[in-house]
Parts: sequence; structure tokens; C-alpha cells
Amino acid sequence: MPIYVIKRDGGREEFSPEKIVVSCLKAGAPLDVARKIARIIECDLLKSGINEVTTKDLMKSVLSYLRQENEEWYRNWIVFDRAVKKRKSEE
Repeated sequence: MPIYVIKRDGGREEFSPEKIVVSCLKAGAPLDVARKIARIIECDLLKSGINEVTTKDLMKSVLSYLRQENEEWYRNWIVFDRAVKKRKSEE
């Protein structure tokens, strides 16, 4: 059963671990760590049995794992979200 991500605009799209990998890479994480985080989150979602997750909840999970790996990568994500996307992702 596929898992869907509920986007900020209310749209839905199928969960894609690759999007997490790309976001982690942009934050400065190396490829192996980015893939590990994406796998962990995908497993968490599958174990939970849910078939929908909001972008915000997904982002909170990614940020949590990113911070556990490296505080600088976490801060890079926060700065990028504020400067480029005009969001406050840590809230």
C-alpha cells in the first residue's frame, strides 16, 4: 500500500524517499547518511501503518534525524528554509 504525502497546498503525492535524500544532501549530509535517514523514515512510516503523512510531520522527522547525525546539517536546513523558502521549519 503506498504512502501519500499531504502537501502544504492540500495536494497529495506518493511518498518518495529520494526527495528526502536530495534535501539532506542540500543540507550538507553525505550521500550515505542521506540515504540512511530516508530509509529510517520510510521504515518508520511503514511500521506505523499509516497511509498519509503531512509534509510538516515528514519534515520534523527528517530534521530530527539530521540533527542526531550532525548539528551543522540541521542548521543548514533551517537557514535554507528561512532564506530561500521563507519558512520557519523548526516550528
